[in-house]
Amino acid sequence: MTDRHVGSRLNDDVRCLTIGREPPCSTTRIRIRDRALYPTAVFDTYWRFAAARQAIYFARLSQSPLPWTRDEVLRAHRFTNVFRASDRVSQFLISRVQRASGISHDLTNVVFRTLLFKVFNREDTWLRLESRVGPLTWQTYDFEQYRSALDEASLQGPIYSAAYMMAPPRLGEDRKHANHLRLIETMMREGLAGQVQSAQSLRSIYERLVSYPGLGPFLAFQYAIDLNYSDLVSFDENDFVVAGPGAKDGIRKCFGRESAGIEDEVIRYMTDTQEEHFVRLELDFPGLFGRRLHLIDAQNLFCEVDKYARVRHPEIAGISGRSRIKQKYRPGGPLPPPVFPQRWGLDSAGLSDPIPEMQMLGPSVPDGCRVEVHDYAAPLVFSELAPHGIASEDRSLPLGTW
Repeated sequence: MTDRHVGSRLNDDVRCLTIGREPPCSTTRIRIRDRALYPTAVFDTYWRFAAARQAIYFARLSQSPLPWTRDEVLRAHRFTNVFRASDRVSQFLISRVQRASGISHDLTNVVFRTLLFKVFNREDTWLRLESRVGPLTWQTYDFEQYRSALDEASLQGPIYSAAYMMAPPRLGEDRKHANHLRLIETMMREGLAGQVQSAQSLRSIYERLVSYPGLGPFLAFQYAIDLNYSDLVSFDENDFVVAGPGAKDGIRKCFGRESAGIEDEVIRYMTDTQEEHFVRLELDFPGLFGRRLHLIDAQNLFCEVDKYARVRHPEIAGISGRSRIKQKYRPGGPLPPPVFPQRWGLDSAGLSDPIPEMQMLGPSVPDGCRVEVHDYAAPLVFSELAPHGIASEDRSLPLGTW
């Protein structure tokens, strides 16, 4: 725990915060900066969700059979992974964009390719563009060729991911993707790659990115994290954080209105005290092959818990007022072996043993909330679950070397 959170540990009374109870407990509070925050039931759900969602990730990696969870909400809806770097799009970025074979891996190309991919944030857009123009490098970049390829790709389907709201910069072109190409041109010609190379911190990369049109604080922060996945950039991901709109919604549901304006500090509190809460709730959380949650992961978790709480805790309001989870989950194929920044030193070997199904996060979905469970969610036949939340009594998790 850092000095800035002295006195912010939860009282013993926090044990009254269990899933399904009415929030908050009147005698329970945490102190962040100079504010007393009273956690709601969603606060404990945050930690339970992290453990449960990470167990699903490991189950997929080890190719365990469905169903991977007894939780109706997780079975029915799509949620991102707990660790941002393990998500599908981040894995594509690291393995196919930043470490592609057959091209130069100098920082200029890494920066160009990372920005080009992240503006659209879709694997199929990248592959269509690559198949049309060849290797995507700054040295061979041609605006007209790229624009024509994207014009063609847009006739086949969406070329932007729905994950981010991408406001087009006004740079003289008549189409959104053409303006984004002009933005990338501007960034490269103004020497962004050199500025990344000479940067003293992750924050300094962010500050340069946020100065460009069309990149607000949230997107600039996300792009800085993406550049930092490269093996040519190596800053601490706990340097700083920027809370996005979804995270602010989740923070409001966990802590109420008093958390407004100190969301970044709340995210840091969650990162600093994570082990305390996993122990308090008797949750087995192995992290990402031993890597603990960092600020970017805690920020993303608030986004996902905001969505989850729309069904699990409909009585607790956020900021946006959204009450449904739009994206339904349908299982995909096996996950390939994950790839992470080399400096993290993560060992993902030893995933051949199946991982048993995990516990539910809480009680049944409240009356009046409709949850659609797809046909793949077969009846459960697993034995009872251990108190610590993931492993069953007769099948232990292969977590020893992680």
